[in-house]
Amino acid sequence: MKLDEALRSNPLFAELDALELAALAQRSALRHCEAGALLFSEGDACQGLFIVLCGRVRIFKISPGGREQVLTVEGPGATVAELPVFDGGPYPASASAVEVSELLFLPRTGLHAICLEHPQVALKLLKVVGGRLRKLVGIIEELSFTTVRHRLIAWLLREAKAHGKNTARGVAFSLGASHQELAAHIGTVRELVSRNLARLQAQSFIEVNGREILITDQAGLEADLASAI
Repeated sequence: MKLDEALRSNPLFAELDALELAALAQRSALRHCEAGALLFSEGDACQGLFIVLCGRVRIFKISPGGREQVLTVEGPGATVAELPVFDGGPYPASASAVEVSELLFLPRTGLHAICLEHPQVALKLLKVVGGRLRKLVGIIEELSFTTVRHRLIAWLLREAKAHGKNTARGVAFSLGASHQELAAHIGTVRELVSRNLARLQAQSFIEVNGREILITDQAGLEADLASAI
């Protein structure tokens, strides 16, 4: 894909004309990342913004004790590192490719120039930043006010809604992550993920077969989660 075509396909820049897209494309670059490749580390000086063209990018923080907390996983069309592009600070978290990914890199200077000339681009980016902030507030609330069990139930219900398929016995979906990776998503350790999955299965809320999950009592899970609110 050509750079100007990649930019045009993103909603942030859809209103730019051909010359403007070409000028921005000259300042941009395609980056190919293998699975596990690090895009940037927390504390690095911000060089610019990334747009995910294909693949997935994981945004995460590491505690002083070495525990990882996944903030979000972004897929095609998503932007990464909007905030430090504008506030002038370093990257507030780290980012790595979950799988083989193609990214479009836009340097800070080029993006600033486009935003000054086209306020609608800045407004769209502000909307993305606002959505990111709301999501982070939700993560803080979950980590502060709910148990590992309820964070796990909330994650399972979100995955079922996003990726589940209805079957005669319930909603089925692939876990898509190891217990260690799932622990990083919900702010705990692998042992507690395994233990709580086993308890939910013993209570007949779910069935676990490797990485395949079958939610056999969705109403029960929702009621259990509601009791924590």
